[in-house]
Amino acid sequence: MPDGRELDCLTAVVTGSVRGIGRAIAVAFAEDGANVVINARNSEDAANAVAAEVDAAGGKALVHMADVANPDGAAGLIDAAVKTFGRLDILVNNVAHRIARPLTETTFEEWQAVLGSALNSAFLCSRAAIPHLSQHGGGTIVNIGGVSGQAGVKNRTAVATSKAGLSGLTSALAIELAGQGITVNCVAPGHIEHHDRDEMSQHFIDRPIPAGRGGTPQEIAAQVRLLCGPNGRFTTGQTFHINGGWYVSIA
Repeated sequence: MPDGRELDCLTAVVTGSVRGIGRAIAVAFAEDGANVVINARNSEDAANAVAAEVDAAGGKALVHMADVANPDGAAGLIDAAVKTFGRLDILVNNVAHRIARPLTETTFEEWQAVLGSALNSAFLCSRAAIPHLSQHGGGTIVNIGGVSGQAGVKNRTAVATSKAGLSGLTSALAIELAGQGITVNCVAPGHIEHHDRDEMSQHFIDRPIPAGRGGTPQEIAAQVRLLCGPNGRFTTGQTFHINGGWYVSIA
């Protein structure tokens, strides 16, 4: 573990990692020594830019373009990670598609796109990754959920359904994989301020955030990083709410 870098020589796949939270997670992993597979569906220039950040931060990067809501795309992503770096230790299911409109104005195609992006991709990538994750003393899956999956918000039915599904997937899969040394957790952000997307959703305007500000991608990345390191090995099956007090769970 050179220079105390806890993820040194480990390999992480981060889906949807060209901007915002995914990008911050990729860089945080690299700062701790990991090999990081950068994934996007279309934004190859942006993916290459994140790969350069990963390399500069001390990690090793691989760009793999794929639609991970497609079975072949998800399997190809995992195969590329293992073929290039020889192992897979961490999977972060971050990719997601969002819409904001009433259910009666949501088409079936839009509904399928939202659930496919977040929920189907997490299923497909996890299924492909599991055989590799337990081979080196214990792997980690982190699903990136969202506050709408637990708190009722209007005009977000499709998104809320996909994010709630990720929490359910997390809890069930954690029990299923515990005997293999694989932890599974979900990180559910509230309003996160992005340089390329700083508008605030209406539910955060109607009910202000108690902390008085939005979060940063780096704060989400820090929680994910903790769960993927050696101090996160006894934590599994949980959904962590990072939202400045906007939604609080006591159960």
